[in-house]
Amino acid sequence: MSSVTTTQAPKGLEGIVATNSSICYIDGDRGVLAYRGMDIHELADHSTFAETCYLLWFGRLPKSGELKDLEQHLALERQLDPGILELLRQAPRSALPMDVLRTAVSALAFYDPDNKKNDHDANVRKAIRLTSQIAMIVAAYDRIRKGKPVVEADRTLSHSANFLLQLNGTKPSATAERALDIALILHADHELNASTFAPRVTAATLSDMHAAITSAIGALKGPLHGGANEAVFRILATIDRDKADPVDYVRDMLAQKKKVPGFGHRVYNTEDPRATHLRAMSRDLGRSSGQPQWYEMSEKIEQFVKAEKKLNANVDFYSASTYHVLGMDEDLFTPVFAISRISGWAAHVIEQLDDNRLIRPRAEYMGPEYPNPYLVMEKR
Repeated sequence: MSSVTTTQAPKGLEGIVATNSSICYIDGDRGVLAYRGMDIHELADHSTFAETCYLLWFGRLPKSGELKDLEQHLALERQLDPGILELLRQAPRSALPMDVLRTAVSALAFYDPDNKKNDHDANVRKAIRLTSQIAMIVAAYDRIRKGKPVVEADRTLSHSANFLLQLNGTKPSATAERALDIALILHADHELNASTFAPRVTAATLSDMHAAITSAIGALKGPLHGGANEAVFRILATIDRDKADPVDYVRDMLAQKKKVPGFGHRVYNTEDPRATHLRAMSRDLGRSSGQPQWYEMSEKIEQFVKAEKKLNANVDFYSASTYHVLGMDEDLFTPVFAISRISGWAAHVIEQLDDNRLIRPRAEYMGPEYPNPYLVMEKR
């Protein structure tokens, strides 16, 4: 029977090139991650999240005045319509923050002044608004569900510092602010992962930015994508609670054929370059906050798994301890991923719509041979 393709499609589209893009470059064999050709190590060492957003959205690093202008625009957009705040208050206190975020981002479209526009400039403005608003939604819902008052935004602070202020109710230390800023840079984009491919598919139908980002959040929610660092911290918390030996605990997991989250990667054959920075951040932040045990447990586990299974830590492993020390509950880890990745998602939506073609792949049919005749009820 004839088929669309001459070879069977790989499961999960592994190795398939689905689009052309100038946003993100990955070399899994060499452990390279770059935004617009700029190495992630240079950005983590020298850049800020706002500057990285500019790089992703405009294709180059900003001049001083351009960066100041973007920072001001991000600060000015730190506002949520009362309707969004009411939606957050009406959500069940037991609701998962990712579910609330997905619903609230969709509802943001109602109040966006560019809602009915889908041109390049309008989508850049939406990207700026969504970057500020998503952070505010995550912080506001966490406080609402805990019975705490929503904290007013401080437009004099950086994006990262303002989020930590609105989440915890106090201005963060310079160490905490820089740690989160680096974490947001590291998570900003990662080529065509599931939560980036999803909004490109949605945008390709000429749907709007908010619909595309809602698609992205839906894909990110899945535990095979955005939830691994939550699983990592649950292990660390259990070890800490039971006063267990980290190596013995993980050795027992492996003996039971359980997967240890936070290790290995679909793309990288060497160390995930993002893990390099998160490891140092976890160590430094733990020491400065008086909570070094989370890094120390993580380090012992990493050394054991690397020796036993020859697997490297990925971006999720050390982000778990880092986020916990920054004052985040484990079910906020994936929403914080979205706080960063909105920058990359928006860049991909803009790129898709600037040179659009409907994304419509085909499937390799593996069902009954055609024609498969219909049998009337009496003959079945």
